[in-house]
Amino acid sequence: MRIAQVAPLYESVPPKLYGGTERVVSWLTEELVRLGHDVTLFASGDSLTSAKLVPIVPEALRLNPHCIDQLAHHVVLVETVFRERANFDLVHFHIDYLHYPVSRREPITGITTLHGRLDIPDLVPLYRSFPKMPVVSISDAQREPLPWLNWLGTVRHGLPRDSFKCYADPGKYLAFLGRISPEKGIDRAIEIAKRVDMPLKVAAKIDRADTEYFETSVKSLLDHPLVEFIGEIGNDDKNDFLGNAAALLFPVQWPEPFGLVMIEAMACGTPVIAYPNGSVPEIMKDGVTGFIVADEDAAVKAVEKLDEIDRKMCRRYFEQHFTSARMAQDYLNIYQRQLQQEPASITIPDGVSSWTKLAPPSSTT
Repeated sequence: MRIAQVAPLYESVPPKLYGGTERVVSWLTEELVRLGHDVTLFASGDSLTSAKLVPIVPEALRLNPHCIDQLAHHVVLVETVFRERANFDLVHFHIDYLHYPVSRREPITGITTLHGRLDIPDLVPLYRSFPKMPVVSISDAQREPLPWLNWLGTVRHGLPRDSFKCYADPGKYLAFLGRISPEKGIDRAIEIAKRVDMPLKVAAKIDRADTEYFETSVKSLLDHPLVEFIGEIGNDDKNDFLGNAAALLFPVQWPEPFGLVMIEAMACGTPVIAYPNGSVPEIMKDGVTGFIVADEDAAVKAVEKLDEIDRKMCRRYFEQHFTSARMAQDYLNIYQRQLQQEPASITIPDGVSSWTKLAPPSSTT
C-alpha cells in the first residue's frame, strides 16, 4: 500500500526532546515500512526515518529561534501533500483539522488521527461545518465530548517492543515526566512525594504558554530537598529515568486523551500511580500496572503498597496491549475499510448549540 504520513512540524519525527504526536508518527511509520508498505513521511527536514522523507522545513519549528509564524509552514505542508496526493492510496493526517477545507473540496482517501483534547467549545462549530471528516480517536474517553463525529475507530498508541528494557528491581525515587502545566498535576505529584517522604525526580518541558504558571505556581515548589528538577529529557534518557524509579506519578487534572508516558513506564516495568481522568482507566490495569487512585490520600496509600506490583507482569501487560506492531495493524484495518467504502453519512441537527453543549442531542445519527 502507498501510504502518506503527515506529521506536525513543531518537532522532528521522532522528536529530539519532548513530543508525543511526532513520536507516535515515527513508531507507526517505521512499523509500516517494516511490514513492506511504501510510506512517505511529510515532516521537518531533521526527521530520521526509513520511509521517503518530504521535508517541508529544514528543522523542527519549536527548536528554530527564527520561526515566528508556525502556521504559515503548516499551510505549505497541506498544499504540498495535496499536490502529491495522486501518488498515494491513502493519506494519514496527524495535523488536527488544518487540512479539512481542502480535504472536502479535493478528492482524497484519508483519515485523521486526533491527538489532542476535544472538550473545547470552539471545536463544536468547526465539526458542525465538517461532520463527515473521517477521524480516529486515541482512546474511547477522548470521544466523549464529541461522540457524533464520523469516528472510524479507536487506535491506542503503541511503541516498539525493544525500545525500552524492563527493570526488575524498583528504585528509590518517584518520577514525574511530561509538561509543567496545570492539567498535568505537577503540584499534586510534589505533595504526594512530600507526604510519603520520598525523593521525586521531575523531567519536564516548560512550554512558552505555561511559563507564567511555572513562575507563579511551580518554581517555588521545586525548592524542596526531596524534589530534583531535571528539565526536559529526550527518548534516550527515558529508559533509565523511568526504569530506575519506584513509580511514575501521573495525577492528571484533565481528560487526558492518552498519556504516552504511562505505557513508556509500563514498558520499563515501572508501576504508575494515576488519577482516573480521561483515558487512564483504559490504559492502566489497576493492581497490575500500578494503581488508579481517586485523590492524594489514596495516592499516598498506593505508594506504600508498591511492593504488591510485579514489575515483570507490568512489562508483560505492555507487550500484550501497547506495541507499535499492534498499533500499525489496527491502523491498517482502518486503511483497508477506507479504501473499500465511503464513510458513513453524518447529520448534525440545526438546533445544536455551538457553545452551551459539546455533544448534539441523542437523535443525531
